[in-house]
Amino acid sequence: MSDTRGAQSSEGPRVVEVGEQMTVVVAGKVPIDGLREFFDAAFHELGRRIDRGELRPTGPALSLYHSEPGPVVELEVGFPVAEQVASAGSVVVGRIPATRAVTCTHHGDYDGLSSSWERLRTWAQERHLRLGAPLWEVYVTEPRPGDDPLDMVTELYWAVEA
Repeated sequence: MSDTRGAQSSEGPRVVEVGEQMTVVVAGKVPIDGLREFFDAAFHELGRRIDRGELRPTGPALSLYHSEPGPVVELEVGFPVAEQVASAGSVVVGRIPATRAVTCTHHGDYDGLSSSWERLRTWAQERHLRLGAPLWEVYVTEPRPGDDPLDMVTELYWAVEA
């Protein structure tokens, strides 16, 4: 058995059917180099709403992209929820649509996500699947100070057009 510690990896691309999921998000159009600040501000605002008991996530944090990222990214950052939540400030109701998608699991830090997205794209193209929108990431492990970034797990989803 080989030790893969220190290496980025992703688990098996596959096609899945995804059910519609209501979300609570902060939405924006952000220059690609401003993503980290946008994520930080969005999760800070969402965290305050969670702390006040105004929303109860039903799963891990996520980001949903309305198109493939370019110089400017249109996205939503938030959490899945089971109950309707009142919009307030920058926090609004969103949704992940029911769709057929290709997915894989990325192990490692966020800097390696682009290689897993590219692997997913290549896998889909080899199977003649037409990729569309949305694309989204589910942050299965929440980053905490002192954690090893290589232990992080992120699920990637990319909608497949009919």
